[in-house]
Amino acid sequence: MSADSRDIAIGAYDELKERERIVLDIDGVSIGVYFIAGEIRAWHNVCPHLGGPVCQGKIVPRTLQGVDEATRKSRGLQLSQDEKMLVCPWHGFEFDILNGRHAIDDRHRLKAVPVRVEAGQVVVTL
Repeated sequence: MSADSRDIAIGAYDELKERERIVLDIDGVSIGVYFIAGEIRAWHNVCPHLGGPVCQGKIVPRTLQGVDEATRKSRGLQLSQDEKMLVCPWHGFEFDILNGRHAIDDRHRLKAVPVRVEAGQVVVTL
């Protein structure tokens, strides 16, 4: 943490987790906070592609190409039961909501915001 960083409580964990996502503007910094599969993550609301408001995009299951193990032939597209993707509303870039990585190109990643639960409150560090 830098000397300029500060902790900001944004609300009660039990209340916020029901919403799955919240997008906040804190002193001119826009962030998205996500509650997915028992995990909490926060990302800067800036797509690394062209600066779009990525945190306002849709949350969708990851699309996978199913392959039959015996024949090694395609079973068509399938939706992941475990992985959730955040889709930038500007150009459709998809990012894993838990680790911030682009679905294909590891050069594109979301910028994380430190987040934790402390005394029942969700706290972000800006």
